[in-house]
Amino acid sequence: MINGNTELIAHIGYPTHSFKAPMIYNPYFDHLGVNARVIPMGCRPDDYPTFLRSVFKLSNIRGALITMPHKVVTVGLLDESTPTVQIAGACNAVKVMAGGRLQGDLFDGEGFVRGLLRKGCQLRGARVLVVGSGGVGSAIAASLAAAGVGAIAVYDARTESAQGLAQRLKKHYPAIEVSTGSNDPAGFSVVVNATPMGMNPGDPLPMDVGRISSDAFVGEVVMKQEMTAFLTAAKERGCRYQIGTDMLFEQIPAYLEFFGYPTTTADVLRSLAQLKY
Repeated sequence: MINGNTELIAHIGYPTHSFKAPMIYNPYFDHLGVNARVIPMGCRPDDYPTFLRSVFKLSNIRGALITMPHKVVTVGLLDESTPTVQIAGACNAVKVMAGGRLQGDLFDGEGFVRGLLRKGCQLRGARVLVVGSGGVGSAIAASLAAAGVGAIAVYDARTESAQGLAQRLKKHYPAIEVSTGSNDPAGFSVVVNATPMGMNPGDPLPMDVGRISSDAFVGEVVMKQEMTAFLTAAKERGCRYQIGTDMLFEQIPAYLEFFGYPTTTADVLRSLAQLKY
């Protein structure tokens, strides 16, 4: 039962958005016996800036999970943000600090990185290729940089998008070698598809899978199906791989830490979640 003592985390998205977070977080809170709830809140873009500030006037608010289409706009509403937010130009978690200041972070890429590390992937000093420099690709590239990779190549069909991401990476992580212009996966130990390409059989793949080393670790962001055509092709080469939904479940422990709740593992969250993929 929700009452005035229940700590709230607002899950803010478009009114027609499919709100899945409550079906993951709330069973976990019940499991812990924590009096907290993630509450879906639909908000139209024109109302969002005022609405976000209003939400943080609540006396029992702990924070907010931000989904599309509000992630980009949120950046300009923050008082404090991390390098990951500044590189990706998006924010999906907000909490209130002393004096009412809003602090934001972004955990899409963090979830991806935590998943790789938990599977034994060596990231420090690694050479990585990220194909796709939109919101999720930028977030993954930023978190890979924070994890200490040695070199990042970013590629996008929109050249200016990849170049912009590269410039932001160089600004915040000047010691990392950053390049653009090629989606050739040869020579990379970590290869990431951050596009919808290669989702279905017969789709064009985001890169030449035959050029991926069999020793490479391959990651996917598509969540609609577990084994995309791209991952299937990488698996056939003998590559280790990470499915798209791992990124979702692996980022939730980071959210819990950000909001100050006891953290857990992705496996525990999967076992308790009331949704199926």
